Amino acid sequence: MLKISSSMPAKREALLLGLLLASLLWISSNHFDIRRSWSTDTLESDFVGVDSGDKDILTADREQWRTHLSWSANANSIPQTNVVDHAPGWTIFDNLYVVNGTVYVVNDDPDAVPPRERITSAGIRVEPGDATFASRLPTDREMRIISTEEAKGLLGTSAEVIDGVTWLVNDPPQFITHYYHFSAELFFGFWRTYSSLDPTLPPSGRTALPTIRRIWFAHADSDHWRDYAHLNEWVLRSTFPSLTTEYVNDWNERAELGRLFILDRVVFSDRSAAMQGKNFKQTGRIASEATTLPGSLHWWSTIRTNVMKFAGVDEETLAGIADTPVITYISRQGWGRRMLKDEDHERLVKELHTLRDRHGYEVNIVSMDKLSRAEQIRLAARTTIMMGVHGNGLTSLVWMKPTPSATVIEFFYPGGFAHDYEYTTRSLGMKYYGVWGNECVLLWFSWSD
Repeated sequence: MLKISSSMPAKREALLLGLLLASLLWISSNHFDIRRSWSTDTLESDFVGVDSGDKDILTADREQWRTHLSWSANANSIPQTNVVDHAPGWTIFDNLYVVNGTVYVVNDDPDAVPPRERITSAGIRVEPGDATFASRLPTDREMRIISTEEAKGLLGTSAEVIDGVTWLVNDPPQFITHYYHFSAELFFGFWRTYSSLDPTLPPSGRTALPTIRRIWFAHADSDHWRDYAHLNEWVLRSTFPSLTTEYVNDWNERAELGRLFILDRVVFSDRSAAMQGKNFKQTGRIASEATTLPGSLHWWSTIRTNVMKFAGVDEETLAGIADTPVITYISRQGWGRRMLKDEDHERLVKELHTLRDRHGYEVNIVSMDKLSRAEQIRLAARTTIMMGVHGNGLTSLVWMKPTPSATVIEFFYPGGFAHDYEYTTRSLGMKYYGVWGNECVLLWFSWSD
């Protein structure tokens, strides 16, 4: 039998009870439940399939799923695909359709949709020669551009909704397993394309653009987008922590379902399509086509800031505040290829140390493969002048602060040249020097000059 006590609570118990009540009131007043800040009107406008009679179910604790969209059999009622922005190989779509592994663009204005071969391809390896070029051209298996009348018979009257922003990568794994080609070319071009929707993006990188929800690698598996140094995933996961990824097996699984999907917004990238652009023919860089789109001078700052913070870079470095110039020489000595002659390497190191001793500059002689990923990024973020023989280590230039003093110096064997790091430096607005022996063969001065 329970014994009922009539004694009053002790002072300590009363104090604890009072603190608990005060804490609960404070938490309630600060709205820690994010969903409580959404109005019913906002929920109604954001989710498909909610009518005015369902307002009572949209409480603070409920969220109407956007999973299915249907329309009448009337041809004009299907949502048309909108080309939001486009450059060869880089296209932003609203309402893009996918079924059985084929992409459908539904639009009644043929002039509103770019030529198919400048949007997509067969997604196979890029090899030289006319025959391989022809084999990469898209067919109706890859993409169809149809009218609403044609869609009526081909697509039916309903679709499963893929909400938010999707980045659809239609490239084979041929290049994207390389740090430069993924982070400083494919990802570079993706963000230059998507950020064109925010041409006033400030130096802080803050943007109102919705974050991307997912990436679909239509032709690569989970092992063939990562590089050997695991920097690709560092860059991607630090920029978009909530991002999900799907691979070729997922793409095939969706195709086997036989159901139509409609994607809210898609950034569609395709290397072979970009290679048909004029800028690519001049630079050999697929991201160069995306730079023809409108955009802010500070377009890369969103990515740089997120990656820097993830690596633990302090606020002063993020802001580019430095009392002393920092020179970083990325050495490839010991790699066995693309190295300076030993005597030239030693002479360069000696001269850099002379600058340090005479002028107080900070000089770093590093092999990037000996540093952790965070150390590589933190060092690049502080660097004023980066130099080295053409090679993967120079990809770190994308984490430098684009200031009037920021400079990249790249060494080539006499007669050799590649636009990789020249183009990347130039697109970020920094100075660039290409060097053969003692001769400067190419230079670029930034927009800030």
